[in-house]
Amino acid sequence: MCAHVLVAEDDEMQAELIRRSLLQEGHTATVVHDGRAALDAARRDRPDLVVLDLMLPVVDGYGVCRVLRQDDDVAILMLTARSTEDDVLLGLELGADDYMTKPYSPRELMARIRTVLRRSRPPASGRPAPPVLRAAGLAVDPVRHEVRCEGSPVDCTPGEYEILLAMAAEPGRVFSRRQLLECTRGIDRASTERAIDAHIMNIRRKTEADPRHPTRLLTVFGVGYKLSGERP
Repeated sequence: MCAHVLVAEDDEMQAELIRRSLLQEGHTATVVHDGRAALDAARRDRPDLVVLDLMLPVVDGYGVCRVLRQDDDVAILMLTARSTEDDVLLGLELGADDYMTKPYSPRELMARIRTVLRRSRPPASGRPAPPVLRAAGLAVDPVRHEVRCEGSPVDCTPGEYEILLAMAAEPGRVFSRRQLLECTRGIDRASTERAIDAHIMNIRRKTEADPRHPTRLLTVFGVGYKLSGERP
């Protein structure tokens, strides 16, 4: 799975280590050291993934993520020395697909990159095409890796797409936050169940007429979430 990765990291030694690791994995890479350069490179090169440090000069990582999400659905993996849950949740609310806290091992970073790329790409051809899943006015297409709401396209991050894919396959089923974490990225030491709340909030913002009073993606208090309706 070869990809072009944009690395936005102001620490030049860290950036070079990431670049070399990416090349060893068979990817290509562009490296920049500030947020403005990251935005320019993203618009010019159209990368498959952005590895985004939060503590960038000129425009910080949060600002870069916010602008990228307005322009594109490129996969974003955040790197941060800020390890508090609120910092992580803010990144997810802005649309990041994954995050890693510093310090980290290059091997773990490459494993995370493989996972994000796998989630963000459609399945390989040659296999029987899975059906489009329809529930609560949503259509989730596993082949085209698309989501539509009442016929209109919905720009989803890979994590948001995986949540909708799992829930649309079993409308009416109540999923715990832990179960949804397993759908999106598996269980690891950095995962937090509150991260799912951030993804759910983003999905509601994109699919509900009134996100404060959802009719599609419902909260089951004390348990988790469910997609309303029955699969046709």
